[in-house]
Amino acid sequence: MHGLFHPERPAAAYDAFLPDALPRARAQRDWTPADGALPALYLSHGAPPLFDDGPWIRELFAWAQALPRPRAILIVSAHWENAPLALSAPAAHTPLVYDFGGFHPRYYRMRYDTPDAGHLARRVAAMLPEGRAPHQHRDRGLDHGAWVPLMAMYPLGDIPVLQLSLPTHDPGRLMDLGRRLAPLREEGVLVVGSGFMTHGLPFTTREMITEGVVPGWSSDFDAWAADALERGDVEELAAYAQRAPGMPYAHPTPDHFLPIFVTLGSADDAERPARTVIDGYMMGLAKRSFELG
Repeated sequence: MHGLFHPERPAAAYDAFLPDALPRARAQRDWTPADGALPALYLSHGAPPLFDDGPWIRELFAWAQALPRPRAILIVSAHWENAPLALSAPAAHTPLVYDFGGFHPRYYRMRYDTPDAGHLARRVAAMLPEGRAPHQHRDRGLDHGAWVPLMAMYPLGDIPVLQLSLPTHDPGRLMDLGRRLAPLREEGVLVVGSGFMTHGLPFTTREMITEGVVPGWSSDFDAWAADALERGDVEELAAYAQRAPGMPYAHPTPDHFLPIFVTLGSADDAERPARTVIDGYMMGLAKRSFELG
């Protein structure tokens, strides 16, 4: 029986994408100091179904191609909540975390063998207040909030990647964390918050999965977020739990919205209008993704 979790040809869209993408990825221009700071990104990361969605794969790849190739990537994913702050293992070829269930076996065999990220780990530790150095996990790899979208954006897997845990649910503290990380952007490091603009999985219906029906709670929340981002209204975004329409259905737990505040904090000006790069829906869930300079 075939379906979303067990397609007839799992990751066929990704396989079809690679022959064209890999030469373009090899030809991508490297970041140099003359480029100035890279933008801060927030992306909706998908899950294994991303590998079966050719248009979405190409949107993510085109986004990466529009930027200079970063020297390294620091990513905060919704799927690693840990306090105190922690960093993933920096060693080359760190094993991935397959933190999803019920999918075709192929997705559990996928690899993303990135280079050593030890330099970035030391740099991040030095940027945090004395006595607050993040715990360095020696065996914790990249979870699917990191490796799934990055396999579309940077399919060569030749850029050092480090994952930072999500240490709090407080938007203000997450923005402070982003501000401390902001100088990395001027060093050619791509700072990414990885979540999903709406993530009401417990309220997903058959019609959302098979027919692409978008429920009001998802479209209303997405429209509210798009408006706040366009106006640079950080206060409104921080009050999402009380002010956003569609709650709590859009986010029954806050983890997939919270990385947005690391992105906002690490931007030059969080109150500048954000540039939406990807919008639309997947299974009725808003995949809005944006960047800020």
